[in-house]
Amino acid sequence: MRTFGVEEELLLVDASTLEPLPAGDWAASLQKETTSTGHQVTAELQQEQIEVASPPQTTMAGQLDAILTGRALAEEAAANVGGRVAALPTAPGRVDPHLGPTSRYRRIGERFGLIAAEQLTNGFHIHVSIESRDEGVTVLDRIRVWLPTLLALSANSPFWQGADTGYASYRYQAWSRWPTAGPVDPYGSADAYERHQAAVLATGVPLDAGMLYDDVRLSEHQPTVEVRIADVCLAPSDAAVIATLTRALVETAARESDRPAPEVPASLLRLWSWQASHSGVQDRLIDPTTGTPVPAGDVVARLLDVVRPVLNDYGDEERVDAAVAQILEDGTGARKQRQAYAAREDVRDVVAAALEATHTYAADRGHDR
Repeated sequence: MRTFGVEEELLLVDASTLEPLPAGDWAASLQKETTSTGHQVTAELQQEQIEVASPPQTTMAGQLDAILTGRALAEEAAANVGGRVAALPTAPGRVDPHLGPTSRYRRIGERFGLIAAEQLTNGFHIHVSIESRDEGVTVLDRIRVWLPTLLALSANSPFWQGADTGYASYRYQAWSRWPTAGPVDPYGSADAYERHQAAVLATGVPLDAGMLYDDVRLSEHQPTVEVRIADVCLAPSDAAVIATLTRALVETAARESDRPAPEVPASLLRLWSWQASHSGVQDRLIDPTTGTPVPAGDVVARLLDVVRPVLNDYGDEERVDAAVAQILEDGTGARKQRQAYAAREDVRDVVAAALEATHTYAADRGHDR
């Protein structure tokens, strides 16, 4: 059974005013780098962020517990500086972010100007174990067409600088301004992957390998595939099911290594991802089997059919089906943020609702703990 772990980037806010709080480096420094649970709480690019990495898990129930524990540890770190953490991919209100104090972050700020200065976005990164980099590239080439569907299921960022953007995941649009972000073409082999990464670095545009921001990539620090396309999810249970679907996709791709990878160019995948970012699961998604728009629920159903043998083998099928059905019925975090805003048209209500949802386990999401 493949292990899988997650990294969540969380918005740090003042506990009283609910405004973004530029104290991430301070908060992380007061928390032990590695806790007794195996979690790591660290600072990020902007001072208004905290990242928490959870240890690898083998079950969906274990993943949910790990996510809840990680968020509690980040909340504890935030409390040390008078703050709280919310699973918000973008700050709903107006904000002027503060770059972290490290020399690397300063260099990024100098190199990329306004892109870096405005880049207060929080993603959800899922690591799934692989046996080798050859297997990893086999996986990359085969799961890429389903990544927009994962983005749609996670969509949780409708607001930017105090305005409703009209997108379900505006984080993805803001993130896509980085020159190395987004989808890539199929590689075909681990050697081709390494050549491509080396060629990108040779341009001198990214400062280092850490800035190769593909929607999915091989980790340089551990034997995993790292899926980076998703928004950080409002509900812990939604995060757990998306991580579980991602693991099932990786295992399915590895089992089907003898089948040709879909020859969909990155230029088309970028359009598929735009559609997912715009509408989430509320309208249409691009069907990977036809390349045309169909109701989002139909595409999600096809994804479940693709990974169903693995879900069944891992004992996740019933819980995933129930949780995904609930997301489709209730909507993603984007819908819940808009509902919170609608009552008084006050972005502080969005943050308050997000704080409650971030740390609440919703039993009706179909998970057994």
